[in-house]
Amino acid sequence: MSFAEEMEELESAEDFLQYFQLDYDQTVVHVNRLHILQRFHDYLQQGADSMPQEEAALRAVYSKLLLRAYQDFVESDAQTEKVFKVFHMDEPQTAFVSLSDIKT
Repeated sequence: MSFAEEMEELESAEDFLQYFQLDYDQTVVHVNRLHILQRFHDYLQQGADSMPQEEAALRAVYSKLLLRAYQDFVESDAQTEKVFKVFHMDEPQTAFVSLSDIKT
């Protein structure tokens, strides 16, 4: 299987951490798994234009970025890191629906 195919098989934060043979604290991952994966994705997106073509080098970059994403939540927390949009909403959001848009 190619690296890309192997990556498609991974589903959880634990799967990714184990695949790259990174040591991790299960309690950190349990609380922050979605945040870690989103941060990893964000880091990959930020570096997309400069990713190496050679598979071994690409694996090394992915491993480094995943470790960085994990470490973000070892050293901080989800509320401080604000990975998801919901954490950036300072005020309640409102929406306007006119009476003509409401159908009975």
